Amino acid sequence: MCTVCGCGQGTVDGQKPHSHDHHTHDHSHDHHHGHSHDHPHSHEHEKSPEADAQGDIHFGKGIGGVHIPGIEQSRIVQIEQDILGKNDMYAKGNRQILADKGIFALNLVSSPGSGKTTLLTRTIDDNKDRQAMSVIEGDQQTSNDADRIRETGVKATQVNTGKGCHLDAHMVGHALKQLEPEDGSVLFIENVGNLVCPAAFDLGEAHKVAILSVTEGEDKPIKYPDMFHAADIMILNKTDLLPYLNFDVEKCIDYARQVKSDIRIIQLSATSGEGLEEWYEWIAQGLEKAKQGAA
Repeated sequence: MCTVCGCGQGTVDGQKPHSHDHHTHDHSHDHHHGHSHDHPHSHEHEKSPEADAQGDIHFGKGIGGVHIPGIEQSRIVQIEQDILGKNDMYAKGNRQILADKGIFALNLVSSPGSGKTTLLTRTIDDNKDRQAMSVIEGDQQTSNDADRIRETGVKATQVNTGKGCHLDAHMVGHALKQLEPEDGSVLFIENVGNLVCPAAFDLGEAHKVAILSVTEGEDKPIKYPDMFHAADIMILNKTDLLPYLNFDVEKCIDYARQVKSDIRIIQLSATSGEGLEEWYEWIAQGLEKAKQGAA
C-alpha cells in the first residue's frame, strides 16, 4: 500500500523525503539523496496469517493493516506515520492557501470508468457562467483528461504521477502554484482512478467525493471501506442505466452507511441530467461558505 511504499511521495523505507519549503510555495528543491543500497533483509518469515472457517486468508489483520514481505508490522506502522505526517504538513499548507482565497476544493475519487471526468465536464459546462472553476487532473500518464477539461474553457493543470497510484498534497501544492485558481472559485481535484490509496492522503481539500457508478458492484463501499469512510459524499452515477442492470440501489446505500453513517448520497446521471441540480446546489452552498470564511 502507498502509505508504506511511499509511491509518489519520495519516501521509502530507510530513505528521507525531499526538503521543500511548502508553506510559502517557494518550491526550492534541495535534493540531497543519501541512498544507501546496503539493505540488510531478514528472511525470517513472520507467522502465517490464520485462515478462517472458509479457508480464506486475511493479510490485513495485523496492526499495520497490510502485509509487506520482510517488514514487521511495527515497522510498517512507523513508515506509514512518517509518510502521512509529512503529507499532512503539506496538506495543511494547501488548506490555508485555499481558505485565504475562499476557494472551495473537492477531491474526486473513484475507480476507473466510474464517469468521473464525464460528470466533471458536465458540471463545468452547466455552471461555468455562474461560478469560476478550475481543475487539477491526476493520472499516471497522458494529458487526455486535462485536454477534455480545457475544451470546456476552464483552466486545468495535469499532474502525471508515473508509477504512483494517487495524488499527494505535495503534488497538489505544485499544481496550485502552476494553476493559480481564482479567488472565490471552485477547484476540482480529479484523483487517479483507484479506490484504495487516495483514501489515506489529505490534499488540503474541503471534502472527498467518492463517485460510484451503477455499472460497478453495489458492495464497493464494504469492499473498499477506507475510501468511503474518508468521503463526505457519495455520488451514485449512471442511474439512467438502472433499468438495464441488476444493481440494488438500497443495498448499496445501506453498505455505504454501514461504513459511514452520515455520508451524504446523491443519485444522478451525468448523461441524462437526472439528480444534477442537487449536486450543483451542494457545490454552490460549499462555495458560499468558503467565500464567507475568507471574508
